[in-house]
Amino acid sequence: VLAMLDHPNLPKVSDFFSDENFDYLVMDYVPGKDLRTLMQEEKKKGKYLTERVVLNWASQISDALIYLHSQTPVILHRDIKPSNIKLTPNGIIKLVDFGLVKLLVSGEKTITVVHGHGSAYYTPLEQYGGDTGHTDPRSDVYSFGSTLYHLLTNTAPLEARQRFLKSAEDQLISAINKKISPRTERAIALAMNIHPDKRIQSVEEFKEALLGDWDPRQNPNRAMPMPSVWELIKATEEQVLTWIALLMFMISVVATLTK
Repeated sequence: VLAMLDHPNLPKVSDFFSDENFDYLVMDYVPGKDLRTLMQEEKKKGKYLTERVVLNWASQISDALIYLHSQTPVILHRDIKPSNIKLTPNGIIKLVDFGLVKLLVSGEKTITVVHGHGSAYYTPLEQYGGDTGHTDPRSDVYSFGSTLYHLLTNTAPLEARQRFLKSAEDQLISAINKKISPRTERAIALAMNIHPDKRIQSVEEFKEALLGDWDPRQNPNRAMPMPSVWELIKATEEQVLTWIALLMFMISVVATLTK
């Protein structure tokens, strides 16, 4: 099934084989650095990746996941994290490492027992298994949101099991990086909801919440989507003042031009 996939943001898988106790996938070599490396490079400089850059990447990651989730049967990635996403020298995002991929047959429940601490930061609670634990496209939404949280804050999100013990305010992106827009912050918070039913329900919805009608690939320099009134209300005081100042500036420019 993986060999039949054809999408610009996915490496081409051509074969698989087993050798003793190990399984292997043969796929295209993807040049470039992974997003974790790029984030760490900025962190060493005392900087964050810019929101515009990260949203450009998010647009491409969204397209790859929407493609996977549109297959019959649905294909879940289940291991989305910064180190599994590469940026090629020509600016194309590639979602790699299909080691936990699962075909979701209609009505089937899937369980993944998480091994290794690295992926746990991005793993939704339902993916840990248990009597009611099972994965579906909303699990990829959670991992995707957690990945963007990490890229924008240089800080790994708390594991899902620990987030029950922390207040929502302590986990806001703006508590770490105050330059992030209310719209982006709220979209990521909704994608990372602990409860699948309260989470953004699909990658299409998440992309819309993040970008609206903005296509970063086609129009990278266009103004980013403005926040809604609700997002302004939910924003921190400093962010609200920033947006009010920007709005007043725009009004003054329009008034000057119409004189």
